[in-house]
Amino acid sequence: MSPIRLEGVLADRSAWQATDCSIDKAMAVVGTRSAMLLLREAYYGTTRFDNFAERVGITEAVASTRLRELTAAGLLEKRPYREPGQRTRHEYVLTQMGIDLLPAVLALMQWGDKYLQGDRGAPLTVVEDSTGTPVSVEVRGSEGPVTDLRKLRIRTDRTRRSRDR
Repeated sequence: MSPIRLEGVLADRSAWQATDCSIDKAMAVVGTRSAMLLLREAYYGTTRFDNFAERVGITEAVASTRLRELTAAGLLEKRPYREPGQRTRHEYVLTQMGIDLLPAVLALMQWGDKYLQGDRGAPLTVVEDSTGTPVSVEVRGSEGPVTDLRKLRIRTDRTRRSRDR
């Protein structure tokens, strides 16, 4: 049994293609290892170009390309700053779009902790600031957490179809 059941016109998988796919569009923006690690560093508070390249362990050329792509996609904003006696440089700051991606990044981290860290367990724990309690990402419906992901269904968005006409 597949984890997600397709319903309505989607049930016949041979009758449609996954065009205009949101997963495909998201991966086009953040689908490289270096892009995800640069975002990780932005979430950790890194803003300066040199620090990004050094902390991620990539060349300046790769860092420059990926930061430019993440900025063009709207996840980061390039802002000028100037140290006393130095030329103007730019720092990279998360936009709301970049902040809104954090749950997906945390879900990847949580999955990696569970399946890829072995007996060592999670190297880091993300906690809620005011309480210090660990946080986790979960699939939620209007009634609360979805406990059996094999009972999910996907259907077309009827409101979008009417907007696209």
